[in-house]
Amino acid sequence: MKFSRIALLGAATLAVAQPHHHAHRHVGKRGSPVEARGASVTTTVAGPVVTVYKLNGVFLSWADVEAGISSGKYVLVGDQLSSAQPTAAPTPATSAPATSAPSTTATPTPSSIPSTSLAPTPSSSSILAAQFVEIASTSTTPSSTPVAATTSPKAAVTTATSSSSSSSSSGTGLTASFPNGATTCDTFPSAYGAVYIDWLNLSGWTGVQNVPGYTKGQSISDIVTGSGGCTKNSFCSYACPAGYQKSQWPTDQGSTGQSVGGLYCNSEGYLELSRDVSQLCIAGSGNVQVQNTLSKNVAICRTDYPGTESETIPLNTEPGQTYEVTCPIASEYYIWEGKSTSAQYYINPSGASVEDACQWGSAGTNLGNWAPVNMGVGTTSAGTFISLFPNSPTNPDGTLDFNIAITGGVSGTCEYKNGQYYNDGVVSATGCTVGVTGTALFVFS
Repeated sequence: MKFSRIALLGAATLAVAQPHHHAHRHVGKRGSPVEARGASVTTTVAGPVVTVYKLNGVFLSWADVEAGISSGKYVLVGDQLSSAQPTAAPTPATSAPATSAPSTTATPTPSSIPSTSLAPTPSSSSILAAQFVEIASTSTTPSSTPVAATTSPKAAVTTATSSSSSSSSSGTGLTASFPNGATTCDTFPSAYGAVYIDWLNLSGWTGVQNVPGYTKGQSISDIVTGSGGCTKNSFCSYACPAGYQKSQWPTDQGSTGQSVGGLYCNSEGYLELSRDVSQLCIAGSGNVQVQNTLSKNVAICRTDYPGTESETIPLNTEPGQTYEVTCPIASEYYIWEGKSTSAQYYINPSGASVEDACQWGSAGTNLGNWAPVNMGVGTTSAGTFISLFPNSPTNPDGTLDFNIAITGGVSGTCEYKNGQYYNDGVVSATGCTVGVTGTALFVFS
């Protein structure tokens, strides 16, 4: 039995980058669409698929849910249903003007957005138990994991550059225009901002999707996860430096909801832009950071979305350093089936390298898609929201060996302490969400 949930968020439609009940297939595998998140573990359950939507004890029909999503009343955001109860943020103690923040959606409670220009504040009672209960028919279904977000600033961001060139904390050529159709597919585009990832055996790429028979202007029905490198008739995804994300994904997406992303390696073996943006990396909102106060590094891994949806986009946070967390601006980022999307990150135990953490993991390791804690971030016209929540159903009982607090310009408190989540000081089994009013900082301690 699988569990997933929707979150209710007023005045914005933001789908967190997470499994959308579509396919993620490995080399040579083809089949019907299934959830994308659990590549390393499969479960077989008998019976027809039944989905139930329940909010505040009341069952909702799919028509009501679909209408709510279309109108902006409901938002797909990870593993919980909350209602966003926006309230004005506390008046700053000083007379200095407050820093305005881009909008983001995370996991709040239903209600209308007040006329205040400040970011909404999720109430402490906003986490509600809305479950999509799926009883899958006899088939293997990869396990999946939800998304969360969190913010809180405190110190100026240091452009920390890790000793590993593949830490995604540095990059060159960010403003350079990529020469469309002039670079061979065996040349990784590091000169244009992309960060070479050397542990996935993909010649620097973070994911490769083979699309034999692909024709521009038509949905893609045959998608196979590639290996070895960027080959002809494939979309090739890549990492960007901290604070940036890839700009390339085609308008044509999977025919059954699969996401597709990256540069396109055409039939002649040359890389083409898949979107009308000449810079390969684009900036996020710039108002979410992470600070590591531990004595060891912490590997944070973002879902490669749109694309293979594996957790292969690395950020290696070193002790004593602060980094920008890429927070997508909905109006400038990937749209999935008419819905804006945000970013999902996996937070691994301290001391784990990005090489070990930022790829598909195994049960019992607490690494990769088995990392205990998820972080979600996103910005819409309603504001920026960030959250922390358990990696459920993949590893709901896993715990980190450190604490996380969201500080800075945020409307409320959200923290992970001694293996539990606290929403405005109250223990919450499903995590916590805050709105961002200035700059938010995730502090590892």
